[in-house]
Amino acid sequence: MSSSISVSIPIPGARVRWVATGLMAGLIAAAITGSVFAPRPSLATDPTGTAEHTLSVSGTGRVVISPDLADLRLGVTAEATTVQAARAANAKAMTAVIASLKHLRIADADIQTTTLSLSPVYDYPKDGGKPHISGYSLSNAVAVTIRDIDVVGDAIDGALAAGATSLDGVTFRASDQAGAERQAREAAMAEAKAKAQTLASAAGVSITGVASINESVSPIPYPMAYDARGVAAAPGVPTPVEAGSNEVSVTVTVVYLIG
Repeated sequence: MSSSISVSIPIPGARVRWVATGLMAGLIAAAITGSVFAPRPSLATDPTGTAEHTLSVSGTGRVVISPDLADLRLGVTAEATTVQAARAANAKAMTAVIASLKHLRIADADIQTTTLSLSPVYDYPKDGGKPHISGYSLSNAVAVTIRDIDVVGDAIDGALAAGATSLDGVTFRASDQAGAERQAREAAMAEAKAKAQTLASAAGVSITGVASINESVSPIPYPMAYDARGVAAAPGVPTPVEAGSNEVSVTVTVVYLIG
């Protein structure tokens, strides 16, 4: 006689089935997210790379040139008790100064007004009282380019005789300044290269290239200004002016690659 055992397994309802499906989907999403954002090993730098070897040297090139241009700054300052009187006195003197320059065949394009200012003149009482305006001072200055070096002294004497009250000095320069700088630059690079080759040879290495170049150009010094009021050359003796020579200096610092 045979016997049998039956087991009953309850089937969940529809609501329970949806909850189970949701839990399963959440577990799958968590597993995927964890794999995406899990820490990963970083790539290490290649230890076989080597730093570049360099050699830094400097060189200076100098070129002496004879100037063919002169820059002259002249001015007139006039004081009077009224603005109108100061303006009239200044205009008369500056007109005469400009006429003396044009008399030397200096072109209009080479005469440029650089300063035109009016300021009050104050009187300060000795007893410490309040200062008051006693007059006005009007200043007018021009910058002049002289293309004939031989007439610089005549230009100064003529301007002072015409009424100029200030002379801010004379500057000499060459019209081909760029050409002189180019020559100085080439000489500076040649000196730097010669130094680098000597050092590299002594160290038993060779120059393979250039990493960087830095340049500096020394400015031409300008003269100091001085007041020309009361200054005049002796009768019949022109003001001596010597153009001399200018030096253009260029210094370069070159970093060479060596191997």
